[in-house]
Amino acid sequence: MKFIAATVIFLVSASLWAQTPYAGMQLRQIKALSDQEIADLRAGRGMGLALAAEINGYPGPSHVLELGDRLGLTSEQRGKVQEMFAAMKSEAIPLGTRLINKEAELDQQFASGSVTPESLRAATAAISVIQGELRDAHLKYHLLTRAVLEKAQLDKYAALRGYTGGASMHRHQHEK
Repeated sequence: MKFIAATVIFLVSASLWAQTPYAGMQLRQIKALSDQEIADLRAGRGMGLALAAEINGYPGPSHVLELGDRLGLTSEQRGKVQEMFAAMKSEAIPLGTRLINKEAELDQQFASGSVTPESLRAATAAISVIQGELRDAHLKYHLLTRAVLEKAQLDKYAALRGYTGGASMHRHQHEK
């Protein structure tokens, strides 16, 4: 009997949670962004924006630097990748700040009840442009980082990151 009661309570709780997946988000500073997303945007982190590159054999500068010793980076390679990482951050951080500000403006329009079809269209268009610029900034540095590495380093990177199970990694590999 206790098992049946516990099962019923669990199912009712799960049903209620499924109906309110956004509960608690009303307390966020910006409803569309979590605190972690805001922190990532402010720090210039990739947030998965460059997965198309990363998983298809175009490593990003951050992970290459993290794995530098295991990849056997030369001092010249390390210096180039460090420069790219710094450049990527100098592009991504201002874009992240702009995105946070535009999301806050959109949130405020809804919170104040001042949103109109025109203001909504303008706000979402501005947000999408910034999102595209931010993604481009991250992807661009994956492309540039790959060009600095040797084929053996790219293969080692893929293995270290756990990507060696798919054919796409080798299909796109360049020869040096």
